[in-house]
Amino acid sequence: MKKRLSVPPTKSALLQVSRQAKFLEQGQSMLEKKRDLLTRLVYERLAQYRQLRAEAAEELREAYRWLGIVQMRMGGQMIRQAAVGLRSAVALRVVARSSVGVEYPSVSAEALPLQPVGLMWTDSSFDETRLRLRHLAVTLARLGEAENALWRLLAASRKTQKRVNALKYNIIPRYHATVHHIRAALEEDERNTLFQIKVLRAAQGDG
Repeated sequence: MKKRLSVPPTKSALLQVSRQAKFLEQGQSMLEKKRDLLTRLVYERLAQYRQLRAEAAEELREAYRWLGIVQMRMGGQMIRQAAVGLRSAVALRVVARSSVGVEYPSVSAEALPLQPVGLMWTDSSFDETRLRLRHLAVTLARLGEAENALWRLLAASRKTQKRVNALKYNIIPRYHATVHHIRAALEEDERNTLFQIKVLRAAQGDG
């Protein structure tokens, strides 16, 4: 890649490139602030994700333990019969949310009252299992939101860092090198002009 821009070494080009370099530097500063904010949000979401993941793992173990108990006490066929016609015990609502320009789905989960089961041969472990599974579903919904947001924020943070690096180590240095080149060329032209003036004055003096 070229070290400087292909522009003529003129005063107007110097002013234009200098303005563009200043604009790019301001853009780099804004991107660095965005990157820092995204990094902070990533760490916050990471802590939340780890906590919810640990909670979900524990609740999953308990739910499966109670599912094993009710399976032994009632049997698979009776469980299927008892579950016929039951409404969902969790209400989910998904809306779009944005943080620092990063969009991700926000999930709200609300535990609903358990629907009574009319079968007389159901065991108390059946309701306990339903309670455990309902609580687990709410936690998994929160975990899903946290994980989705975490990965999107992380991707945005990496993308912003790449843009910062491109400006800092590639684009802006090219503009600075161009400014330096134009100034050097203009100064050289000025020295040549002054030298020519001195030569003409000396020639006129000799004449």
